[in-house]
Amino acid sequence: SLNDAFAELRKIIPTLPSDKLSKIQTLKLAARYIDFLCQVLQSEELDQKVATSCNYLAHERLSYAFSVWRMEGAWSMSASH
Repeated sequence: SLNDAFAELRKIIPTLPSDKLSKIQTLKLAARYIDFLCQVLQSEELDQKVATSCNYLAHERLSYAFSVWRMEGAWSMSASH
């Protein structure tokens, strides 16, 4: 069902403890996460250890980096308004 699909998507997207995401917020955050992952892949600074480490550790590092990137984006967006 659609609700099950959103539940699975919420498991994949790194979230902050304060997040209680609606369906539209989940889709928007998923799009931001995809953009973030594309930036990581395109970056020349991509650490080779991420590519060779186990998937769990790579996922944890990406989740942390995305959370930091997301908070910086939220701060810069609120500072510009």
